[in-house]
This record gives sequence, structure tokens and C-alpha cells, in this order.
Amino acid sequence: MSTKDAVAFLAGAIIVVSFIGTAKQSPATAASPLTNVSGTLPGLAPITARDDRSDARRLIQRLRVKPMGPNTGYSRLRYGANWADTATGVPYARNGCRTRDDLLARDGRNVRYRKGSDCVVVAMELSDPYTGRLIRWHKDNAGEVQVDHVVPLNYGWRMGVPRWPMAKRLDFANDPLNLLPVYGDANEQKDASGPANWLPPRRGIRCAYVTRFAQVALKYNLPVTRADKRAMLTQCR
Repeated sequence: MSTKDAVAFLAGAIIVVSFIGTAKQSPATAASPLTNVSGTLPGLAPITARDDRSDARRLIQRLRVKPMGPNTGYSRLRYGANWADTATGVPYARNGCRTRDDLLARDGRNVRYRKGSDCVVVAMELSDPYTGRLIRWHKDNAGEVQVDHVVPLNYGWRMGVPRWPMAKRLDFANDPLNLLPVYGDANEQKDASGPANWLPPRRGIRCAYVTRFAQVALKYNLPVTRADKRAMLTQCR
């Protein structure tokens, strides 16, 4: 290759990289909730070993129970602006990126960012923990991937959140331990349900899901309904 051809090739490569933005390869293997207590590792791996399922049941047994309260006064704004980087006490807090983008970058593979940004995710691949499908996501179809609050904000509100200070609400809404990018249709079907009324369609992930639900509830000293606790224990038998 001549010097002139080499320069032309390099220039073309620079143009391509500039157009597609920065790419990042995340770890391919999802983490078990039992080894991901910070929520900073990607995904949600099934819990299958007998000893691990026993550990999960012991965790769930620690949950307090109470009846579900009224929905009076609930709105999303009670937890701060949607995905704003305003929490202070959780991983990724005040890092300059919106919470949603932090989570897409954590769980996505072949992540691509908007040109000139180290935050705004515009494309990626996601192995959805709830359905098992591989999603090749692009911002043009943003709703195909939604970031689920494992313990829904509305559920939390009805179980005691109105008594919390705003700082704790912000942490709860933006804590990566409580957040999973998932297939949008599954998230919408879940809505604000607890485990007694909704579980992931993928049966093999259900013990891991309820374990994560328990981890979040325990971290924030949030009770669950008796029916939800019973359903959670059943999934990890």
C-alpha cells in the first residue's frame, strides 16, 4: 500500500468511527444477585444450585410483612425527576450521566454512544433476563428496552415510602440494585405488581428475580405483603 493510499484508508476509518460513536463491550455473563449486592454488575443470572437457593430463602425470610396501604398522593415526581442524576447515596450517583444510560451501559453489549458523548447510549444488544430474548436495540425504538424498578415505585409508596425523606426516595429510584433494563412489553405487563401477582415469563430466572426484590426491600427496610413473601419463598424451593 502506498503512502497516499494508507493516508486515505486512515482518514476513512476516522470518518467511520466518528459516525458510529464510541463502542463498549460489557461482560457477557450476567451476575447472580447473591454475588451482586451493590447492583453494579450486569444482568441477572439464574440461581440454580441447592445451596444458593437455600441462601436465597434465608434472605427472603428476613423480610418484614404488612398489608398494602393506599395509593394516596402517589406520583412519579415524589421520587424526583425521571432518571435525573440527582441521587447522592448510590453507585453512579452524580457521575454526569442519566440513570437510564448508566443502566443501559452496565447491562448492554456492543454499547454505542451518541457522537461526542460518554453517557448517552444510542444502540446496544441486551439479553433480556425476563424473557430470555436477545434484543438489538436502537434509540429509534426506545421503548423496546425499558429500565424496570424491581421493587416498583408505586409498590414502595404503598408500603411506607411517604414517610421517607426525599434523599432516600431519590436513592431508591436510582439505585442500580433496584434497576434492570428489560424487554419493554414485559415491564409494562408487570406494572406495579409484587411477586404474588407478577413474575418474569422466563421460569428459570424467577428465584433470582425474587432474590433481587428481597435485597432491595431489605436494603431500604421496606416491608412486603404476606402474599408476596410467600410467593417469593415458593420460587426458591
